[in-house]
Amino acid sequence: MTEKRPDTVRLQRISKASWESAALMSAVELDLFTAISQGHDDIVSAARTLDIEPVNAERLLVVLTAMELVSREGERFTNADDVERFLVRGKPTYAGPWMLFGKPRWDSWGRLTEHLKVKQPDQRLLGMYDDTFTVERAREYHEATYSIGMGAARRFHRQVSLNGRRKIMDLGGGSGCYCIVAAQTNDNIRAEVLDLPPVVVVTRDYIDQNGVEDRVIASPCDFTRDALPTDADVAIMASNLPQYSRNIIAGVVQRVFDALLPGGEFHLIGEMINPEGTGPLAPALWGLSEAVSRSTGLAHSESDCTGYFEAAGFTDISITEFIPETLTRVSGIKP
Repeated sequence: MTEKRPDTVRLQRISKASWESAALMSAVELDLFTAISQGHDDIVSAARTLDIEPVNAERLLVVLTAMELVSREGERFTNADDVERFLVRGKPTYAGPWMLFGKPRWDSWGRLTEHLKVKQPDQRLLGMYDDTFTVERAREYHEATYSIGMGAARRFHRQVSLNGRRKIMDLGGGSGCYCIVAAQTNDNIRAEVLDLPPVVVVTRDYIDQNGVEDRVIASPCDFTRDALPTDADVAIMASNLPQYSRNIIAGVVQRVFDALLPGGEFHLIGEMINPEGTGPLAPALWGLSEAVSRSTGLAHSESDCTGYFEAAGFTDISITEFIPETLTRVSGIKP
């Protein structure tokens, strides 16, 4: 038998992946999935609802069908199960803003080669969190992350029992999702979100919006160098791991250990690659995105993170898959 010669099909697909992203984002911006869910599920009625030409509705729907985001039976289209759950506006699980999260940096990703040539002296320790990071930018950022963050927070509190715990400190907690859900599900727990001053303004809005301001506060803090609360028996750091270098994260883990009450627990939830450094793809891409932000961050491995915990003095260290192929939770106890 003749060995099959390699072709360019896979490479071409990858090189045009941004076209697929554009189709998904456009469908979200146009509210096409919402229209389908509400019964405007053929080309003509979808076009009318979206106020676009039928030929453009057809072009987009054919691509979305090929991407398996919708299915087609004759002239009618149906949302895939995950699309119906997360991309139909008005549902409590709606995550449309998160799908558009990367769009503002679309052009910057197109200049990735230029960013990869930036030398270390020109990289920033906090990446996008430079002096230009305003309240307005923080609000835009966390409007995108809030919906997906609440889902992650609920998942965390289903996995981890905080019965008997008294106070959480959430490092870089952003919109405060983990603390908000903690207060909603644990009657006696208090929580403090630690983040940069422009972010804290936005965090307080989400705390008020959820009616937990009596037990959740937000405090300005650069957790990489500022003093941490010393009255917490739970620490959480979630979904911001690749933004920082190995030295910074090792230092943060040590500072958390020093600040926690004895017997306290630390949960580091992040986009970690496997010990072999071969994937998964999503955490690897988050690490690469730090080049676009010109930061010193990168994708940390699971073994990197357990090493930080061991060096700091944590015991009972465990690794748990949090979001398949995306997020991992490393936990430890301060003796």
